[in-house]
Amino acid sequence: MLSLDVSIVVLKCTPLHGPSTMSTPPQPQPKRGIVKQVLSGDSVIIRGVPKGGPPPEKQINLSNITAPKLARRAIGNSEETKDEPYAWEAREFLRKKIIGEDVLFTVEKPPNTTREYGVIYIGKDIATAENLTETLISEGLVSVRREGVRAGPELQRLIELEDAAKSAGKGKWATSGAQEHIRDIKWSVDNPRNFVDKCGGKPIAAVIEHVRDGSTIRAFLTPDFYHITLMISGIRCPGFKLNAEGKPDPNAVVPYSEEAKFFVESRLLQRDVEIVLESVNNNNFVGSIIHPKGNIAEALLQEGFAHCVDWSIAFMKTGADKLRAAEKIAKEAKKRIWENYQPNTTQISGKEKEFSGTVFEVVNGDALVVKLADGSLKKVFLASIRPPRPSDEKPGEPLPPRVKGSRPLYDIPWMFEAREFLRKKLIGKRVNVVVDYIQAAKDNFPEKTGCTITIGGVNVAEAMVSKGLATVVRYRQDDDQRSSHYDELLAAEMKAAKSGSGVHSKKNIPNHRVADVSGDVPKAKQFLPFLQRAARTEALVEFVASGSRLRLYIAKETCLVTFLLAGISCPRGSRPGPNGVHMEGEAFGEEALIFTKDKCLQREVEIHVESMDKAGNFIGWLWVDGTNLSVALVEEGYATIHFSAERSEYFRSLKAAEDSAKAKKLRRWKDYVEEDEEEEKKQEEDRVLERNIDYQDVVITEATQELHFYAQSVKEGPKLESLMAKIEQEFSANPPLAGAYNPKRGDICAAKFPHDNLWYRARVEKVSGPNVTVFYIDYGNREIINATSCASLPSSFTNDKPYVHEYALACTSLAKDVCIKFAFLCDSSSSSSSSSSSSSSTTVSSLQGHLAALSVAATSGENYSHQRQSHSSVAVCETPPDLFPVFANGSKCSLKKNI
Repeated sequence: MLSLDVSIVVLKCTPLHGPSTMSTPPQPQPKRGIVKQVLSGDSVIIRGVPKGGPPPEKQINLSNITAPKLARRAIGNSEETKDEPYAWEAREFLRKKIIGEDVLFTVEKPPNTTREYGVIYIGKDIATAENLTETLISEGLVSVRREGVRAGPELQRLIELEDAAKSAGKGKWATSGAQEHIRDIKWSVDNPRNFVDKCGGKPIAAVIEHVRDGSTIRAFLTPDFYHITLMISGIRCPGFKLNAEGKPDPNAVVPYSEEAKFFVESRLLQRDVEIVLESVNNNNFVGSIIHPKGNIAEALLQEGFAHCVDWSIAFMKTGADKLRAAEKIAKEAKKRIWENYQPNTTQISGKEKEFSGTVFEVVNGDALVVKLADGSLKKVFLASIRPPRPSDEKPGEPLPPRVKGSRPLYDIPWMFEAREFLRKKLIGKRVNVVVDYIQAAKDNFPEKTGCTITIGGVNVAEAMVSKGLATVVRYRQDDDQRSSHYDELLAAEMKAAKSGSGVHSKKNIPNHRVADVSGDVPKAKQFLPFLQRAARTEALVEFVASGSRLRLYIAKETCLVTFLLAGISCPRGSRPGPNGVHMEGEAFGEEALIFTKDKCLQREVEIHVESMDKAGNFIGWLWVDGTNLSVALVEEGYATIHFSAERSEYFRSLKAAEDSAKAKKLRRWKDYVEEDEEEEKKQEEDRVLERNIDYQDVVITEATQELHFYAQSVKEGPKLESLMAKIEQEFSANPPLAGAYNPKRGDICAAKFPHDNLWYRARVEKVSGPNVTVFYIDYGNREIINATSCASLPSSFTNDKPYVHEYALACTSLAKDVCIKFAFLCDSSSSSSSSSSSSSSTTVSSLQGHLAALSVAATSGENYSHQRQSHSSVAVCETPPDLFPVFANGSKCSLKKNI
């Protein structure tokens, strides 16, 4: 800080001298003043003491001498002139001796002239003070005027001093080398930008020649004498309004402009300083002034004469934080330009001001969702930065409505790179958050919390801006809602723009062409074979809709897909339904969603696709950090095993996970009671001994050579018929693409029955070249069909369990006499029965044929007849229930033969 008196007081308009003429015999009375500026070796401006404002001043020309003329730049029609020899030396000799000093002077005004002449003394007493006129003559820097001057002892004294200087060859009286004392002035710099780069941010010696306003000066850079106009970095003072001629208009008063100018003049004008050139603006240099007594920019800010300027403060190598602090002091004190200042920032308490958490999600390129210590989620924005925007967007104009089907993350250049930078750097990592401001909700936008987020001491926003992945928001002068590291952000942006990084680049602009196959069945069918052939495919989880439903970006195939976890049934959370109706969530649906998000949202995973549903969603397995997510959800009690997992290679893992969740009574199993094995065995024995009869109505659909048969429950008949109607409707409306499905052993798929060309649910049992052996899980029969007759089964048809069940006659074996007896009982005529009894050649296949025509009656011992459409009518043979053994499932049944 400049250690100078900064109080501003107005000097009462009393003249510094009384009227006098050359003919007045008495000597003028000495006055006292402060040297403001040395114009040349024989001309000085002296000012008074300020009292409430800038003081009056006057120009004093030294009497009886003439100094060499300084060079002048070309202005308007005037031509440029060069220095006379020793003109600069004379000016510098006088400047270094008296600038800013308190001096004594006498002044007189000759008739018929506007100029005032006098003598300047250095000292407190004129009798012993140094006469500057005599000193200049003795040094050979000026000439004594001998013509038109009144003779007298004083003149004679000056002539004698001049003669002595001539004899000694001092100064301008030297016999040689006069041309060496003429400056080579560069009034303009051809390429300011290159000049700044050449200087490399190093301090350059300079002399301040003129103060245009409080934050703009002109200076000579020494020793090469470049004449430059310099705007002080980081600040702006009130300026002057110009008239038609481009000169300050005295009638247009700008508050504090004169005071700011005087503040700088009194401290820097014609002082030796160092200047650090930092940038260029409209051919004017931007830089900082280094003075031994302090930073003029800080002083101006602290006294309320200036405000910080964002665009130029970014150029500063150091000290920007001190400027902000100085401005803050002036604002709080409401000094000068801040007299009407009203803070617009919300006061934030300690715990809300600073906290830490784990990054849960990255929202595009400027916002994060942070998981706090209590498990709650908080959305915060990176303060004072803006993510990449469309190239055709105009600043200040509202954003156009989003086009249907647009994907800003991929469509806007550099947006994906910005998101990926944050994702790879932050997701799942612990960060420190400092709240800089809270922007109130407005224009249908919610409240916005702007924060500075750091990880390992690195400012995340600054890192993004430095790579050109974000830009810095520009604010109004009085807007304090900005980042606490705003200046570092500006400096980072300037470096990124200079190097052409990211959004500042004019070439190599990224273009992401991503195919969104979600809900697009034809497209999904095209991608399905490629994903099925791959053992495991790398993917990125972009969105989690429920515990088992995710949206993935597959970089290898440059596509977005909806992915359903195989092998499990997982509850869904609340969600918007059709026509905006809110759909309530299932039990543990929200918890499952949070679990899956916490595990894999915006993380890189591996997937294996097995099939596809009717909506074009892929079904398969997903691993995150080597963990099977389906197994993890079951193990935590969020999901149960789906029957389709029974043929999967991961069934054992799923079963073990479910057993573990049951044992721990987690979530869905909190009320689960596991029956004791011994008790269950005892109950089973009791049931057998008591022979409790449980009659069920079923329809036999298939018989096997092992004396087993498949049957459907009559009660479930309507459900089966409804399911088959829906399947037929679905495959008629969306016929599958032949060859799009690659059947694998254990798959639950749709298979066409060759005898009626209709689609049924089936399980793949064997794949042999183009032929596939399938088991129709709702009817119990098997067929060998071509692979093209298989298709992916939509997920909506996989929830129902198989409608056919396998039964075996209890306590029986395939002995010959049992076969004959069973054939006899099932025969439709006595003759065939007699023939069978007398013949030992009755085969198991004949038993199978008889059994296929049977149905099981089960309503309290009543006989029941049901005819299945796929069987032809045959004769009925009623049989008593007691003749038949207990079935393998523990129930007793009676059989009757359909006619």
